[in-house]
Amino acid sequence: MTDILHKNSTKRIATAQAILQVSAQATILAIQNRQVPKGDVYEFARAAGLLAVKKTSDVIPDCHPMPIEYTQIQYETTGLQIKIFVTVATIYKTGVEVEAMHGAAVTALTMYDMLKPIDKGIEILSVKLVEKTGGKSDFKDSLSQNLKTAVIVCSDTIFKEKKEDKAGKAVIAMLEQYQVSNIAYHIIPDETAQIQEQLKSLINQQFDLVLFVGGTGLSPRDVTPESIAPLLDREIPGIMEAARQYGQQRTPYAMLSRGVAGYVSQTLVLTLPGSTKGAVETMEALFPALFHIFKVAEGSRHD
Repeated sequence: MTDILHKNSTKRIATAQAILQVSAQATILAIQNRQVPKGDVYEFARAAGLLAVKKTSDVIPDCHPMPIEYTQIQYETTGLQIKIFVTVATIYKTGVEVEAMHGAAVTALTMYDMLKPIDKGIEILSVKLVEKTGGKSDFKDSLSQNLKTAVIVCSDTIFKEKKEDKAGKAVIAMLEQYQVSNIAYHIIPDETAQIQEQLKSLINQQFDLVLFVGGTGLSPRDVTPESIAPLLDREIPGIMEAARQYGQQRTPYAMLSRGVAGYVSQTLVLTLPGSTKGAVETMEALFPALFHIFKVAEGSRHD
């Protein structure tokens, strides 16, 4: 199965459709009047469809087992066609498109099985996905212009060239995946004065987004949060709460990160862990949803 460990759980909904066509109006009347010998077609098929949704991962090898929070099965009859609509919802890391389509297919097959003794001309015409929502793509806001962005690595050892920077470069690579290309990159030591001086310089240059990488831990030289916090005009606690919650699901050490986030003037400032894994996981937790901040800012400027 595909690795989904890096994904966030979000509300995901999918609706699938199957179309069953009978050969005579008498078949439709038999269904509606509950005169089919095998029983109530709508209710038997609905029960089969519900079970199919729940059992999708048992029969489709690459599907992940998941909590199914809601399933609805509806019918719409037009002429000799019965349209079956299956809607499935969950809060999970991956979508429910296959679950909805599996439910629709099995609902149609159950109806076929129940009706074949009275109608030899039944066909299942199609099974298709009608709609889906949820996942990262729903929270990716397109920006009218490229963000002026800086990635600042805070590390004594990297500044002295005793160690190669991997975390900062990983952050840049992830930003580039979201078409952020106007990125400044600097390495500075773990010194409060230099951290603050660097941020003030970037503010004066009207950067949109500044990410400090490193110095959020508990060693004596980890001073990035203490350096940044006094300069923030407006802290946004939820950003780092989300990052720590995401990290905590993967390692208990995430609770030790002391990152802060907020605005200095019109610039959004984030502080990320110095470990490559910690920095990458923080980026996974926050982006692309965090771009919504800039979309809102663009809208407010146009009002």
